[in-house]
Amino acid sequence: MQSAATVKPDWYIVWGVSSLPLVTGVTWQDEQIAIALTEPTFSPQQKFVVVGDIWLSNRDRLIAYLGINAEVAVSDCQLVARLWEKSGVGALELLEGMWAIAIWDRDRRELSLIRDRVGCRTLYYIHRGETGWIAPRMRTLAPYRTGELDLVALRDYLCCAFVPGERTLWQDVRELAPGKIWQFPQQPPQSYWQVKEDIRHPEKSLIWHGEKLRSQLEAVVQEYLPQDQPVGVFLSGGIDSSSITALAAKLHRHPVHTYSIHFGLEYPHELDFANLVAAHCHTEHHILEVSLQQLWELLPEAIAHLDDPIGEGLTVPNLLVGKLAQELVGVTLNGEGGDPCFGGPKNQPMLLNTIYSRVQEQVDPVTAYLTSFKKCFPDLQRLLKPEIWEAVREQPYFFAADLTAAESTYLNRLMAVNIKFKGADYILTKVSNFTQAAGLQGRSPLFDRRIVELSMQIPPEYKLAGVTEKAVLKQAVADLLPEAILNRPKSGMVMHMQQWFRTIWRQKAQDLLLNRKAAIAPYLNQAVIKEWLEYRGQLWSRYGVLLWLLVTLEIWLQANQKPSKE
Repeated sequence: MQSAATVKPDWYIVWGVSSLPLVTGVTWQDEQIAIALTEPTFSPQQKFVVVGDIWLSNRDRLIAYLGINAEVAVSDCQLVARLWEKSGVGALELLEGMWAIAIWDRDRRELSLIRDRVGCRTLYYIHRGETGWIAPRMRTLAPYRTGELDLVALRDYLCCAFVPGERTLWQDVRELAPGKIWQFPQQPPQSYWQVKEDIRHPEKSLIWHGEKLRSQLEAVVQEYLPQDQPVGVFLSGGIDSSSITALAAKLHRHPVHTYSIHFGLEYPHELDFANLVAAHCHTEHHILEVSLQQLWELLPEAIAHLDDPIGEGLTVPNLLVGKLAQELVGVTLNGEGGDPCFGGPKNQPMLLNTIYSRVQEQVDPVTAYLTSFKKCFPDLQRLLKPEIWEAVREQPYFFAADLTAAESTYLNRLMAVNIKFKGADYILTKVSNFTQAAGLQGRSPLFDRRIVELSMQIPPEYKLAGVTEKAVLKQAVADLLPEAILNRPKSGMVMHMQQWFRTIWRQKAQDLLLNRKAAIAPYLNQAVIKEWLEYRGQLWSRYGVLLWLLVTLEIWLQANQKPSKE
């Protein structure tokens, strides 16, 4: 494998007088705070100091609201500074888009940390005694953290292939949750927004709800399109990415470039569906073949652009297709969000569990949900070393309270959990990190706050009913797409991990995972991993996915060894 890429540190903040002498790259500091590696923005009266990773989709309306001359250049960060000075926390109700923001109140000596509603951007922190370190990228905080793993986060990664919730794999690093504001460190984070069921007009037809969704989709996609530039769309050929492609082609007056990937024509692929959509929508279509050698050799580079590991096979393809798109566009759209918002097929096993539990012994919702990921949950007791298993076995799971809440319908409860955790901690994090690594801005219209809220207003039977999935989304775009796309079953990107580990990667994985000096060795039972590499002990069809999960973890641990302080 190639060595990991060098990732340039992002901005960061240190709060607490005692640590200011340790800060490098300081651009501004006050008595209690230092800002490093970025120039801060000041509000008009100099009362507030703002830094952040901010993109506002409704900036034109905000400029009009503030009475700013449209010909005057003003950044999104400057807009936030002006709005905060005008309305304080109330400014958050006006913002649409993506952000991770830190605002220092110079009069009150108060630092506010804010993450956007659904988690398109990230914000990490360490809070130790009278000192805090804050940054949008966890790697930036590496000199200030310890080297101790969070064992509960490790368990959760093995179950889900990502680390959900506010924990990270590092024991003393935490992530601000989506829709939260934290007046650091005086009080705990507070929610200013959260996804919740709000079913409206259940008496209306599917056609009526589809028309309402179509209107909102067009408004959001129009905002997400870049002005006077071509746009890219990552197109798999499924209903989600195809819907965004069709809307972009309808609304944009500049070229629409679509991008699809495959792993060699000898393997099953979805190019026929993607090609059909591209031709139907008259896009400029680009196809990228990712070789199995690239999948393995470039994994360290892909991992270097993540904070916590993501143990699924599309990390390298996501990075490569972003690099390809960057040659022609600066903004890409995607169809991420269709499954959690509109009832994708991965909800069906959970719904079946509730049906059959009425006539047989019930499987509790947490166990059913963990099992639905088809990762290491059934293997935890054997896979984890005994002392690690004892340390985590009784620890609650991150989503238990959300999953067992009784105030909403079961499907919407599942969707809310997926939006809150899988969306923020896996899907959107991956989109943000890999597009930024390629020099792009990735935008996810189906995860827009307005689409999420509308999805929770639509009756569940119009999202997933029996084998019919995403009925309302299909209704919304029925006039824009071919019947073959509207009626095709969901399949997802096909990756033959099982075959690839057996025929190509087995020795490589053995050298990496069974080495007695492997980074995973203190935590995982290598005898179990040896069984998996030899394909014995259980249903063999799971082994490839599990091995990739562990390969990703091992490379991430190696790449994130504790650095020495400069």
